[in-house]
Amino acid sequence: MPVAPALLTVATLLGASVLSAQSDGARLRARALGVAPGVFAPGAYNAITDVSGVRVGHATVRAGDSLRTGVTVVVPHGGDVYRTRVPAAIHVGNGFGKLLGVTQVRELGELETPIALTCTLCIWQVGDALAQSMLERSENRSVRSINPVVGETNDGGLNAIRTRPGIGDALRAALSSADTGPVAEGSVGAGTGTSMFGWKGGMGTSSRQLPAGAGGHTVGVLVQGNFGGVLQVMGAPVGRELGRFAFQRLVQPRSDGPGDAQAERGDGSIMIVVATDAPLGERNLERVAARAIMGLARTGSSASNGSGDYVIAFSTAESVRRGTGTATVAGEELGNEQMSAVFQAVVEATEEAIYNALFMATTEQGRAGRVEAIDLDAVRGVLRKYGAGR
Repeated sequence: MPVAPALLTVATLLGASVLSAQSDGARLRARALGVAPGVFAPGAYNAITDVSGVRVGHATVRAGDSLRTGVTVVVPHGGDVYRTRVPAAIHVGNGFGKLLGVTQVRELGELETPIALTCTLCIWQVGDALAQSMLERSENRSVRSINPVVGETNDGGLNAIRTRPGIGDALRAALSSADTGPVAEGSVGAGTGTSMFGWKGGMGTSSRQLPAGAGGHTVGVLVQGNFGGVLQVMGAPVGRELGRFAFQRLVQPRSDGPGDAQAERGDGSIMIVVATDAPLGERNLERVAARAIMGLARTGSSASNGSGDYVIAFSTAESVRRGTGTATVAGEELGNEQMSAVFQAVVEATEEAIYNALFMATTEQGRAGRVEAIDLDAVRGVLRKYGAGR
């Protein structure tokens, strides 16, 4: 059944629809709490959209006490991604999940559609809608094959995940709203129904600007956070101090611990999207994607058995883009000796994007109960206790 118009909220930039969703106290990004991982500075927006040309769009689906889901898209550039493809790579930290389009990206080393993120049981509808939206473009009227790339996490704790009404409409809305500039975070788009470390999770983003001596390139990361573990922030044991962490009932038998078996095991998933304007081919992009898992680990994830941890990395550099039907692919790429600063940047940006997803998320009431946003004052207290942050 289609979603009634009132149930589909397009969240663009920092518009009223986003602000109204974040009403349970002031939510703050990590840097407002003094949490600034690493040594490199962020870009102007501290977002994946600091990589020139990259656009992000969200569409949120809410209805009654049952639907808490949505779609988020990342568009690599302003042209037709099918006609002008970008090199890309995928790294699987733990493969408990579904990633539509993975084999062709690995085989050819390129993206030919935007990247969409959504709920576990929504990926096929979203993939169909994404393919259809590309096929409808006049320049693609003779296209007979297309490889939509759609990632997912399971928001079934808050969302009636088997229902899936109108999720294709949400994909189209997210695409039409995709823009450069600030990116909405927290309980929005594909992060509407997600949870992290036993608290409400969501979408988060961050970026790093490399110094001129390291190439001056920009690296941006966007995450869909829905995983568990033992939360640590800049090394401070926040999850342990706040009494909510994986395996709590095993080490503190008299504690209530996390509220469900999935949280107790640290299960869940995360999708990580990395963009850079550094001229990289798929081989070094796969190396970049692998480093994002290091940023994930810094936040306290151990990639549990039931956690699907995926990274998609792409380069927007004009010199490495690929037109359809071209006989040769030429372009200068960074050499291996120039990669270390890029690796450092992606680790830092991934860590901060995850903190932003957690700190910006808002309390959500769903069909299975209520998932509280993390108490930022309590986080401040733990950071002060351990001398963490800045």
